[in-house]
Amino acid sequence: MGLQPPTLGSVRCVWPAGATLGEGTCWSVREQSLYWVDILEKRLFRHTPATGEQRQWQLDDTISAVAERADGPGLVITLRRGFAFYEPATGTLHRLDEPEPERTANRFNDGKCDARGRFWGGTMDSACLAPTGALYRFDGPGRCVRAFDAGFAVSNGPTWSLDGRTMFFNDTVRRKVHAFAFDPSSGTLGASREFLRFERGDGFPDGMTTDAAGRLWIAHWGAASVSCHDPDSGAELARVRLPTDHISNVAFGGADLKTLFITSARFELGPGQLAEQPLAGALFAVDTDAAGLPANLFGAVA
Repeated sequence: MGLQPPTLGSVRCVWPAGATLGEGTCWSVREQSLYWVDILEKRLFRHTPATGEQRQWQLDDTISAVAERADGPGLVITLRRGFAFYEPATGTLHRLDEPEPERTANRFNDGKCDARGRFWGGTMDSACLAPTGALYRFDGPGRCVRAFDAGFAVSNGPTWSLDGRTMFFNDTVRRKVHAFAFDPSSGTLGASREFLRFERGDGFPDGMTTDAAGRLWIAHWGAASVSCHDPDSGAELARVRLPTDHISNVAFGGADLKTLFITSARFELGPGQLAEQPLAGALFAVDTDAAGLPANLFGAVA
């Protein structure tokens, strides 16, 4: 028997930030705050629901994905060309591995840590055209490997099944969600299969997350929505409708991890669309009866 559909509350805007390209959601359990980014404007945001505090930091490089460190202060992040440690409290940035110097038109995009604390970051063609994206596993400074030479123009994800034996990864331009066999111990990928294919008119699969029941939640770029899916059959269980077209990433947060936070973007919207969608680039939230999983910390397991 498949999983049950979740119950969804009303969507609310929690930060009308007007992000050009909102992305990179990561809920900090220890700070009880949501980190997220504006990739193209090189900004890191932090939203603290309990107090209403909203802070932002300006970087000198694109920042696209964020995870907290288990063995040190601050965050591990992806910049345009590679990985870095960043401490919001001091503004200290320490650049680390840059794994594809030959792919000068690429930049890093989405990413997150697996259950053993390894950071997975995907690259993409900055023009979203050339199939030059790859997926990298970053175990620490000097320990970065190209895990999958994807051949995707735009890569998004990943997220994992509850047992950690499947990694889901998106070929955004071709509208496909792939499921890879995954070895949790070694962090290696096995055979892949097509898990979902978005129909034309349903946008493009962007960022995604897994909840505590194993359901997949996927942002629809260009279709003003987030869909929730059974991890075995791929059947759609629920859909969150948003007031702007370009929905980019999702993460569960809040004290009980039952608030779904959703980023959006103004990028590629014309003047008429922006006039009709004043909340483009905002951070949204919707309360659910689905609990999320705590974000994995970088370096949590040796």
